[in-house]
Amino acid sequence: MDTHKDVHAAAVITMLGAALDGRSFPATAQGYRQLLAWARSSGVVRRAGVECTGSYGAALTRHLHAEGIEVTEVNQPDKAARRRHGKTDAVDAEAAARAVLSGRATVTAKTSDGPVEMLRLFKLAKGSAIKSRTQAINQPKSVLVCADSALREALAGLTNPHLIKRCAALEALDATGPATAARHTLRLLARRIQHLTEEIDDLNQRLTEAVKASSPGLLDARGVGPDSTAALLIAAGDNPERLTSEASFAALCGTSPVEASSGKTQRRRLNRGGDRQANAALYRIVLSRLRWDDGTRNYLQRRLAEGKTRREVIRCLKRYIAREIHRLLATPSPAHTATAT
Repeated sequence: MDTHKDVHAAAVITMLGAALDGRSFPATAQGYRQLLAWARSSGVVRRAGVECTGSYGAALTRHLHAEGIEVTEVNQPDKAARRRHGKTDAVDAEAAARAVLSGRATVTAKTSDGPVEMLRLFKLAKGSAIKSRTQAINQPKSVLVCADSALREALAGLTNPHLIKRCAALEALDATGPATAARHTLRLLARRIQHLTEEIDDLNQRLTEAVKASSPGLLDARGVGPDSTAALLIAAGDNPERLTSEASFAALCGTSPVEASSGKTQRRRLNRGGDRQANAALYRIVLSRLRWDDGTRNYLQRRLAEGKTRREVIRCLKRYIAREIHRLLATPSPAHTATAT
């Protein structure tokens, strides 16, 4: 399937690669049912290749999983092949089907129907709230630079929390003029900051509760907090069993080494692929352990003495932590075990 915002294009091929049919369906619940009924009219449907399973194809992926169909995530077609054959939705849908059949596409799609999807949404809202609050915190200072001298002197020397509290308590005046506008702007900005802070606190609480419900063992690991845990869980998805080994999880997080050898030079470079949010979470965990864990600091000094650079040692540490995290992800939580039994 080639997925779009309003329409999904689908193509059906046989196990031998013969194209049977192709059609487009609306991206609605009724459209998903029509699509599956149409596909099954050509035979038994066992596997589906879907583009953009994390965005436009997310709802379709959930519907197919609910119907017992194995969904494989498909990247965009090869650019060279696209130049040769052109581009249409029908061509892209058939290319997705052939990618699954040939084995070029092998990644099992995330189910996005459990607590990890909740974490992703909470983290999305928290990120935008933090960005808006940071912008709002910087704006009162620029307003005060050009404000009336009496107002500026009354608020001078205050820390951010006290400045926000004082500005939020400013009284609205009926007078007109730049001085009144400055007071009103400061009052609005301060109250916006307070509201965004309440949102962030609420989201932090919900994130922590969702993490504890999903994988409580991760929070017990040294240096792993709710935000880092959420990023790692989002990378793994609601079905971490799709990651067949700890090496696949390390590659997903961009911590697996990449060969960069040539001639007499034998070396490995850093992996700049993978989920960068998960990679950043592992980096924060490494920094925390370098500060508080004696074993991690001793490892750093030993590898530096062997000729490794600090960047290379941190990459090794992230790789070890990815192995530890994968082991915890592979261990079902007591809540999940009780539900399964």
